[in-house]
Amino acid sequence: MTKEDLRIVFFGTPEFAVESLAALVDNGYNVCAVVTMPDKIAGRGHKLLSSPVKQYAIEHGIKVLQPEKLKDEGFVSELRSIAADLFIVIAFRMLPEVVWAMPPLGTFNLHASLLPRFRGAAPINRAIMAGETETGVTTFFLKHEIDTGDIIDRVRVEIGPDEDAGSLHDRLMALGARLTLDTVGHIIAGDLTPIPQDSLSDETPTAAPKIFKDTCRIDWTRPAAEIHNHVRGLSPYPAAWTDLSDGDATETTVKILKTRLTDKDTLAPGEIKVSDGRLFVGTGSADIEVLRLQPAGKKALETADFLRGARLAKPKFA
Repeated sequence: MTKEDLRIVFFGTPEFAVESLAALVDNGYNVCAVVTMPDKIAGRGHKLLSSPVKQYAIEHGIKVLQPEKLKDEGFVSELRSIAADLFIVIAFRMLPEVVWAMPPLGTFNLHASLLPRFRGAAPINRAIMAGETETGVTTFFLKHEIDTGDIIDRVRVEIGPDEDAGSLHDRLMALGARLTLDTVGHIIAGDLTPIPQDSLSDETPTAAPKIFKDTCRIDWTRPAAEIHNHVRGLSPYPAAWTDLSDGDATETTVKILKTRLTDKDTLAPGEIKVSDGRLFVGTGSADIEVLRLQPAGKKALETADFLRGARLAKPKFA
């Protein structure tokens, strides 16, 4: 079988998936259709927005399917009529067996971690939040339990000590596209030897659950290193946050986007010190410096710019 003969259906929604879809198309693979989330209403204008994957597909003349329910008989029937050889899933919903078991060459997923580490919806964020120094991308064949299928291949990368989720996302997006191409090439060649995840006895499975607003709140009683990892693991989106209160009890929510560790330990948890255009906060261990932040309803600012426009009497983070 050649790449032109191989019929592929691609499942994905966000920008992270587009990089791999574009790599397949640019390298001459026959992507017969994409399956993506239904359009949604968003923004102040209540406009109907299409996913990045749908936008790319339309621009390149690829058939688009947007089922509300993946077990819908009409969708399953239409999907079956495409007669695809292979399904590829990147950043999409969990597929029912009636879908992932359909193609003769199987269905594989690209996941943004070194499985079995960080199974779940937020592997990039959770790896940084946990203070990991290494992560990567993994391709694996789908099975019943989410992110547990047999591993096809993995590629490792280091996480920089001050790297945030946005930077790591972009690096893994590009790395994942290359791994997707390699994986499809091996599937065509028939030279795969998938590895069961439970055979990796020296690698303990961990979870990467979805992130909610409460997940993002900063607990200033935690050690400085944990807070630093929390901030960069959530930056630039959805962003770690805290409440800023002043002496007159005025309180506003502030997103903390970038921090730096210090060797000072002079402030109580949440206590703020402003010095020469710099902002330091006490934690459960050493003080931490806030480098970039975003007050509610305003744009993100470097701390020096924020302080020039702020009038703070007795500020404190809580």
